[in-house]
Amino acid sequence: MSTVFQQPHILSPEDGIDTVGSVRVTDGGLIETLALGNGRLEPREGEHVVEMEGKLLTPGLFDMHCHFREPGQEYKETLETGSAAAAAGGFTGVALMPNTTPVIDSPLGVTFIRHHAERLPVDLEVIAAMTEGSRGEKLSAFGSLKSYGVRALSDDGTAIQASQTMRLAFEYASNFGMLIIQHCEDRSLTSGGVMNEGIWSAKLGLKGIPDVSESMMLARDLLLLRWLEEHKLHDPLQRPRYHAAHISTAASLQLIREAKRDGLQVTCEVTPHHFTLTDEDLFNAEKKGNFIMKPPLTSKKNRDAVLEALRDGTADAIATDHAPHAHHEKECPPGEASFGIIGLETSLALTMSELVDKKIVTMQRAVELLSVNPRKIMQLSAISIAEGEKANFTLIDPEARWKVEEKHLRSKSANTPFLGRELKGRPLGIFHRGRLIEAPSA
Repeated sequence: MSTVFQQPHILSPEDGIDTVGSVRVTDGGLIETLALGNGRLEPREGEHVVEMEGKLLTPGLFDMHCHFREPGQEYKETLETGSAAAAAGGFTGVALMPNTTPVIDSPLGVTFIRHHAERLPVDLEVIAAMTEGSRGEKLSAFGSLKSYGVRALSDDGTAIQASQTMRLAFEYASNFGMLIIQHCEDRSLTSGGVMNEGIWSAKLGLKGIPDVSESMMLARDLLLLRWLEEHKLHDPLQRPRYHAAHISTAASLQLIREAKRDGLQVTCEVTPHHFTLTDEDLFNAEKKGNFIMKPPLTSKKNRDAVLEALRDGTADAIATDHAPHAHHEKECPPGEASFGIIGLETSLALTMSELVDKKIVTMQRAVELLSVNPRKIMQLSAISIAEGEKANFTLIDPEARWKVEEKHLRSKSANTPFLGRELKGRPLGIFHRGRLIEAPSA
C-alpha cells in the first residue's frame, strides 16, 4: 500500500528544500511524487494518508555513536530494544561501538551484528575495534574488516595510550580509507575519577577527573596527524581521517578549530548532555548515578564553549553516546555507578529545546548535525528527498511539549538524567525500509 505525506514542511539541506509540499511513497518504499510549494496530492483508493499540517519531514536522523550491548550484555540493551529506542527517537540509522563481550574486533563480530540487523527497523553501521580486544596493543585486522564493509574504527572508552600504536593505527587506517574515532582521555590523569574535578567534586568528596585529560590526548593525536601529513607521503585520497568523539571542553574545541584551519581531516561530535548539563547539575541531583558519564559533565565555561562550537560550525555532529545500564548499576552511590547514559529518545527534543528554540542553531543546522553530517563523516550515502529515491524520513512535531518518563522509554534501560524534564519538540515517527513506524505517545 502506498503512503502519502500530506503537506509536511519538508526540510532537506542536501536537496536545498525548505518548503511545504506533499510526498507519495510507493509500497516498495520509493518516492513516486514530490509536490512542492503547498501542493496537495489527491489520494488514491486504499492509499494511506498521513496528514502533516506543516509538521517537519526531514532526512532520517543518524546517530554515529551508540552502544547496544549485544553480544554479551543483553541485560542492559539488545539490538532489538536499542533499535526500538532509535526509531522512537526519530533515528533511521545508528553506528554501534565495538565494546561488547566479546569485543567486535573481527569479521565474525561484524557478521553477527549484520545478520541480526536484517530484521530491524533501523540501519546498524558497525564500528570495529582499533586494537584486538580494545586493549590498545596489537592492531585489529584492518584489511579484513574493511572487506566486510567496516568504515570506521575505535577503541571507544579505552583510548589508545601508546603513541606508537596510535601512529600505526593512523597509517594503516589511511591505507584502507577508514575513519579513526578516538575517545580522548589520558587515563594516567583519570584513574579512579568519578566526576569533573572542581568545586562540586570537592563538595561531594568524589575523586575528580581533570578536564585537561581530554585535551591532552586530543593534542597528542593531532600532533601525530600533523607529523604524518608533513613527513609521510600519502595519496591525497588516503590521508588520515580523524574524528574526536563526545568532545566536552573549551580547550579541546580550540584544538579542533586550529586543526581544521590548518587543513587536517578532523571532525568532532558533541552530545546533548554536554550542551545541556554541568557538574553543578550532578551536585544538585537526587539520583546522581544518572549524571555519571565519560567524559564527565563539566563546568559552565566548558558547556558554553560546546554551545559556541555548535553555533560557529566547529562541532560537526550531535551524537548521543547512548550507553544503557541496568538499574543496579546506576541506583547506587555515585562513586560506584557505571559511566554512561541513554540518549536516543531525548536527543532530538534536547536539540530543539536547548539549541533551536534558544536560537543557538537554526532548524536546518540541526538537521545537518543530526542527519546529514554524521552520514558524511561515516562516508555513507546521502539521503535525497527526490522522485525515484528511497524514502528515508524522520517526522517531527517541533511544537509538541512532553515529559520524559520511564514508562514511555523503549530502551531496555532508563539511565537518563532527563527523567521528569519537560522538553519541546518530539519525533512523530520514521519512514524507512518501506515502513511507517510511529513514535510512542508521551
